[in-house]
Amino acid sequence: MQVLEHTDKGLYCRAADAWIDPLKPVPRALITHAHADHARPGCGEYWAVDQSEGVLRQRLGRDINLHPMAYRQEFWLNQACVSFHSAGHVLGSAQVRLVVDNEVWVVTGDYKRCPDPSCEPFEIVPCNVLITEATFALPIYNWQPGMRIAEQIKDWWQGDRTRPSLLFCYAFGKAQRLLAELHAIGVEEEVLLHGAVETVTRHYRSADVPMVPSRPVSELPRTDPLAGRLILAPPSAHRSSWMRRFKAPQTAFASGWMAVRGARRRKGYQRGFVLSDHSDWEGLIRTVKESGAQRVYVTHGQNDVLARYLKEVEGIDASPLSLLA
Repeated sequence: MQVLEHTDKGLYCRAADAWIDPLKPVPRALITHAHADHARPGCGEYWAVDQSEGVLRQRLGRDINLHPMAYRQEFWLNQACVSFHSAGHVLGSAQVRLVVDNEVWVVTGDYKRCPDPSCEPFEIVPCNVLITEATFALPIYNWQPGMRIAEQIKDWWQGDRTRPSLLFCYAFGKAQRLLAELHAIGVEEEVLLHGAVETVTRHYRSADVPMVPSRPVSELPRTDPLAGRLILAPPSAHRSSWMRRFKAPQTAFASGWMAVRGARRRKGYQRGFVLSDHSDWEGLIRTVKESGAQRVYVTHGQNDVLARYLKEVEGIDASPLSLLA
């Protein structure tokens, strides 16, 4: 049974009359998480995990028609039974499980397998057909534990207290994970935040995620040299007018892309920390195997590489998502 179709508006479930992370406005959207490339404005109604409600309303509008659901709560949309299951990506991120005539399909959305103190851990969801992401689907991507990266960041930051330390990271998910990872290794010192990071961090604090103390850097006098302070900011702030207040800061970027030789130099950062909110190569393969899926479709990033490996090495019936008819 073909539960999902690949359309110009995204993945469509005819039985539920709903699209998953639609590319364009549609009457009914099932949202895996609140990142802008997955949650777009203009849809008639949105269904998502309740933990993501704050960020979704902040980004899409307070008055969107949103149906917040708990993890693993089953609900019916027409002839499809739907439920959301943790993806371990960011706060409120989910895999979408669809059951139609006893056929189970799962769309992972973005996910990661390594422990993260800022969000629910990834849940294996058994299924007949799995649609998995492949953002970092190359063997060179092999993540270290987050706590180890947090120790590296602590040593970098506290190793030079004569100037500010600007750590660039994505404003939603990565920044809050860093605040939580630093808390987990015993850091108690206050961290300063760019305004874009602060607005999202409030939702994590409302969800009682344990993090180090923080406040907006804008609350401090512009005459404060901020020597020895750690400041988290989005990549868009790098080399912007916002940086003019910092005197000769040391800079770094936290991202899975820092695993690629030369990426730090090309982006103009002095230091790179390899920390990703996506699954690494081993985690992707393990997820496919543990799902028990008889058929796998691969989307995003290195989809051809992962599909070929699964088919030729693991003997799994796998194809790039473009082949989903």
